[in-house]
Amino acid sequence: MVNIILLGPPGAGKGTQAKRLVDERHMVQLSTGDMLREAKTSGTEMGNRVAEVMARGELVTDEIVIGLIEEKITGPAGGGFIFDGFPRTLKQADALAALMNRTGQTLDAVIEMQVDDAALVARITGRFTCGNCGEVYHEVTKPTKAAGVCDVCGSSDLRKRADDNEDALKQRLMEYYKKTSPLIGYYYAKHQLSTVDGLAEMDTVSEAIASVLDKA
Repeated sequence: MVNIILLGPPGAGKGTQAKRLVDERHMVQLSTGDMLREAKTSGTEMGNRVAEVMARGELVTDEIVIGLIEEKITGPAGGGFIFDGFPRTLKQADALAALMNRTGQTLDAVIEMQVDDAALVARITGRFTCGNCGEVYHEVTKPTKAAGVCDVCGSSDLRKRADDNEDALKQRLMEYYKKTSPLIGYYYAKHQLSTVDGLAEMDTVSEAIASVLDKA
């Protein structure tokens, strides 16, 4: 069992690789967004706190997010946990370290998916998704076989995310570099950081991540 963090800017492919680890290694993906949505409708004490904060239009505190993570990591572990979207700041990284220590668990690897900004912009701005089944396509690297029709389910409901444009992506990248990239130095200093080429072919990225996990 290994516990890992996937780091990387928006569009680096963290979600894709996390899904593969869930399928192939039976790891449990802890996505902050998914946990908050789940908690909001759970009816638990923590869930009610989340619902109240979100109803006021406020940001959920680090304390609440750590509480949700604690609920998860003290439950069934499968092949380990993948932290996706958390931590985002040095303060959150310290809080996660304290939580792991308190629950007697270890963080075995932090994997940074490195990307080139220009290539990332080209990747993201060409991306579109089937609104029916969720299959992801790209105008250049993975177009649909028939124009305007999903290869998987045959739906014509193909759409782009509103923020998958160059200006919005550059803003998201700036936010990432400002708040999250300091984590790279943080985990490097702790000798926990490994890097993989996030723009390589999907299978190549998966193999590189597997190599890190097998050594953890």
